[in-house]
Amino acid sequence: MILKEIQLNNKISASKLSDIVGISKRKIEENLAKLKEQGILRRVGSTRGHWEFG
Repeated sequence: MILKEIQLNNKISASKLSDIVGISKRKIEENLAKLKEQGILRRVGSTRGHWEFG
């Protein structure tokens, strides 16, 4: 579900993902970290950046 939301809006924040998915911001951040470690996602830029796949 996280990946689906990022596909729809690659500038979405962890807080917004938390609201949509229905889990805590901390758990969203943990999941995003795992996706980054696996090479599925990467963050381009800082807080005003965006997400890219692979």
